[in-house]
Amino acid sequence: MLGRKKQRKSTRIDTVIGKTTTIRGDVDFAGTLHVEGTIIGNVRAESDNEATLILDEESMVQGDISVANILVNGTVEGDIFSTKHAELLPHAEIKGNVYYNLIEMAVGSAVNGSLVHREEERGQIEYLESAKKAENS
Repeated sequence: MLGRKKQRKSTRIDTVIGKTTTIRGDVDFAGTLHVEGTIIGNVRAESDNEATLILDEESMVQGDISVANILVNGTVEGDIFSTKHAELLPHAEIKGNVYYNLIEMAVGSAVNGSLVHREEERGQIEYLESAKKAENS
């Protein structure tokens, strides 16, 4: 396995939030959302099992995230609900819980919260959100 390069499918980016942009309010999206700026609100993929959220190194999300696939290299202040794949890159800083089916963490990434494994068939976003509410009750 050493020396073997990872090959990723090229991802079509449907929406970009630029470095100088701050969005205040919840964001619902489909496809791929690439964030370089700041979102103050919850981020949710609209019932899209292939939806992907990409957070750049200088990006920040202050709110919960519900998506199938996520790549984090920025800061998240809230919980992450990933039904398929979560990848935390070297500059990822999570201040909240990460609910995941499959996770990859690079050296340097940090999670100040719990890592909670959920099976994909049980891992629907609605299920994860209800599990979080039950834990907080």
